[in-house]
Amino acid sequence: MARWHIVGLALCSYLGLAWAATLGVVLTEGGFVEGENKKLGLFESYVDIFKGIPFAAPPKRLEDPQPHPGWDGTLKAKEFKKRCLQVTLTQTDVRGSEDCLYLNIWVPQGRKEVSTNLPVMVYIYGGAFLLGASQGANFLDNYLYDGEEIAVRGNVIVVTINYRLGPLGFLSTGDGNLPGNYGLKDQHMAIAWVKRNIRAFGGDPDNITIFGESAGAASVSLQTLSPKNKGLFKRAISQSGVGVCSWAIQRDPLVWAKKLGEKMGCPTDNTAALANCLRVSDPKALTLAYHMQLTNLPMPLVHTLALAPVVDGDFLPDMPEKLFANAADIDYVAGVNDMDGHIFAGFDLPAINRPLVKVTADQVYNLIKGLTVDRGEAGANATYNIYTQSWGDKPEQQVVKKTVVDLMTDYTFLIPTQQALDLHLQNAKSGKTYSYVFSEPSRMPVYPGWVGADHADDLQYVFGKPFATPVGYWPKHRTVSKAMIAYWTNFARTGDPNNGYSEVPVFWPAYTNNGKYYLEINHKMNTDSVKQDLRSRFVTFWNSVYLKLPQVADISQSE
Repeated sequence: MARWHIVGLALCSYLGLAWAATLGVVLTEGGFVEGENKKLGLFESYVDIFKGIPFAAPPKRLEDPQPHPGWDGTLKAKEFKKRCLQVTLTQTDVRGSEDCLYLNIWVPQGRKEVSTNLPVMVYIYGGAFLLGASQGANFLDNYLYDGEEIAVRGNVIVVTINYRLGPLGFLSTGDGNLPGNYGLKDQHMAIAWVKRNIRAFGGDPDNITIFGESAGAASVSLQTLSPKNKGLFKRAISQSGVGVCSWAIQRDPLVWAKKLGEKMGCPTDNTAALANCLRVSDPKALTLAYHMQLTNLPMPLVHTLALAPVVDGDFLPDMPEKLFANAADIDYVAGVNDMDGHIFAGFDLPAINRPLVKVTADQVYNLIKGLTVDRGEAGANATYNIYTQSWGDKPEQQVVKKTVVDLMTDYTFLIPTQQALDLHLQNAKSGKTYSYVFSEPSRMPVYPGWVGADHADDLQYVFGKPFATPVGYWPKHRTVSKAMIAYWTNFARTGDPNNGYSEVPVFWPAYTNNGKYYLEINHKMNTDSVKQDLRSRFVTFWNSVYLKLPQVADISQSE
């Protein structure tokens, strides 16, 4: 590697150019790659950017990813590759490609010498295991998951990765014929590639943190629990999602494999024949065969998310809650947005976002009944009673609507996240545990004023958008963004969000048996932002009172 830097230095001095540190051409296991070097005005600093490096061979349909054979010459890594084949937002067409197993790397550089031994942060995107891409949504060539701000502000290497989605990523017959988890195995393959190759980019292969949001956060959690990842990474951050969420594991995958098989004209009485037929079916038609219903729902939206990871006896040898011993030495941050459930509640009860439309007590009860199918009427009544306790005789609409959002947030994200934090803590050896709630109010102008941080509202701050596109934000948003990047990158560097390269606004204590501390993150942070026992009344209700009620049905996602 050094040879390239020497040649570069010699050239620069020969041409009389101002020297900026840059990696130039990097040798990876597959061959040489060349990215681009970008100067950032703000700090007189530079970042090397590599886009579209393959971490696996183009995948065979519904089969495990395989190593990339490598390439001749120098791979120009200057453009994002296509996302993995997925439905469009309207679910009427597809976009992307089956050849999609690529990753992107951002390496911060000083003015003098090339960075070495930097902490590495690998990002896994969300999107219900159906949508998403390593670069994220794009507005005027401004990509949501551009790693530049995190890399430069936190002095870390950022990597974003693609993984297969929808039927092509998560279809399974529940046996060896179509084991599933292809998307999770893609993520694992990418992390393993980073472990083997990141030293050539100036990264420390022994200091890798994986982080993700929503389905990506559940993926991060599942990667920490899989025995396949022993020693691959040191730390993990789950933003709004963990492996024990009800939607993170499909309980009855064969039902969905048969449903989609029927749509594709495949035989469904024999899993070997079904798997063989699905593997040779048209990928576009297969991707479109799974359609997520978003209106006139027969049950709460969260119960309709079907294509997810499965317990396959191999990558996930058991139910997630039984695998936390595998994460004993991994430092873990997990948290939620204070109104994470708002987006889901808006599908289940659209009236919550319409100021002139009322939500009735009956509608709330029916929603609860849909969520609590497994405990029947007793479950619905107990849940309704605890959530409406503070209502009084004539609750204001805002109170009722906020209750719906709290209920959806708790059920879908907050309660399982607290369970994951407790399981991590109970099983931890050297691994530390941290909890947070993000509560910077939503910036969506169409939402009612009472809406806090909705699902995915945290991402713009973690990825430094208030700095990258300052026109769209106020100074207070830069305050939040600076703090989040500082905590996240300090944690990646040292395992402690308070210590590292960046100053933080307030000390964030670990989550321990002696104090179930959590940090409330927003633009008004001070010592009062450190709190204890997050929503403990509701956590106790769901994790003990509710579970003691007799089970009358199984919430398998095949309803």
